[in-house]
Amino acid sequence: MTSTDRRREFGAYLASLRRHSGRSQRQFAAVLCAVSSAQSITRNEVSRWERGERIPDVWLPTFAQVLGVPLHELGQAAAYARGDAKATLPGVAATLADLLPNGDALEPLASPCGRRIGTTTLEGLAARVHGLRLADDVLSGGDLIVPAFRELHAAVRLFRESGHSESTGRGLLVQIGELGQIAGWIASDAGHGEDAERAYRLGISAARQAGDAVLVAQLGGSLGYHLSNSGREREGLELAKAAVVEAGPDTPAATRALFLDRVAWAHTRAGEQQPALRALGEAHAALDATDGAPAPSWAYWVNREELEVMDARVFTELHRPLRAVPLLQDVLGRYDATHAREVALYRSWLAVALTDANEPERAAEEARRVVETSGDLSSERTAERARTVLHRLKGFEDVPEAREVLADYGHLLLA
Repeated sequence: MTSTDRRREFGAYLASLRRHSGRSQRQFAAVLCAVSSAQSITRNEVSRWERGERIPDVWLPTFAQVLGVPLHELGQAAAYARGDAKATLPGVAATLADLLPNGDALEPLASPCGRRIGTTTLEGLAARVHGLRLADDVLSGGDLIVPAFRELHAAVRLFRESGHSESTGRGLLVQIGELGQIAGWIASDAGHGEDAERAYRLGISAARQAGDAVLVAQLGGSLGYHLSNSGREREGLELAKAAVVEAGPDTPAATRALFLDRVAWAHTRAGEQQPALRALGEAHAALDATDGAPAPSWAYWVNREELEVMDARVFTELHRPLRAVPLLQDVLGRYDATHAREVALYRSWLAVALTDANEPERAAEEARRVVETSGDLSSERTAERARTVLHRLKGFEDVPEAREVLADYGHLLLA
């Protein structure tokens, strides 16, 4: 692990402690100043600590007092950030490579050593998996990565070690597949790309063993989306297209629309404009289909509004602001404000589209909202989008509103 990775994890750790205390970055800075009788701490300084740009050594005793965390724990975390090989970071999730057994992670033990389980245990696991999905609506990857990986580890152990019927075993594999998907999504959002890929691939293996082709497609499409956003655009595109084929033409309307939306995004990331626009049209046609087949529980969030968001993202990436801006403004006017990460992400695309439309004053206003919101989230995706928006504003440094935002937050471009 590089020194940058260690410092970034340290920053995420500090951010999680601050959020657990119920304070925003600005409130936390104010409390630090009040407790220490100093006036030198600002929200920007807190943001630098939480991004791992600086290690607040001299402030650790005050942190301990304000946050109610043992000083030795904070000291250990700081030592980890400085590269001490013997130090560990409290509360950081182990990687999937550490959590899962060697060899075939899904191979049952020759002699199961656990109790025999049935429907009740399986239903409890399914409820916790769906609970993680719902939590992801309002929390960020850095907040959820530990419980997500813990559940994935426990589900794999349950499958391998318990006694169960063939039907229950298949149900366990389905839940491991669904956990692999949500854990992969959470890990990707937290900036743990390798763990995300491992989780997705484990989920694909479980879903295949369970014979759930639509879930295989969901995992393959999710992995493709991750790769498309990680500089591996061709691999991402191939996986996105393969997911549509895997699911087949009879998949429920909402899931087929989701898979086609991912194809549109993958084409966009690969720089292929016309195929991207065709895939958007196919996604809307799929959602309009009245096939009557119920969508899986994991597709509960797929609706017309979400498709319009993807439309707007594609139009933004393709530099079509006249189409992107009205869509994003309409969606943001109706979107649930409790979904702070998604709101920040959608505002980031609106800000970029406004720069393309030569509206730097409005772009600067949206940029400020994006940066201030992302500072309170443990999401590498929103942090990266904030940097993207600030970079686009640099082309308008002669505009007072843009210059002011860059003066306040331009240091984030150095992260």
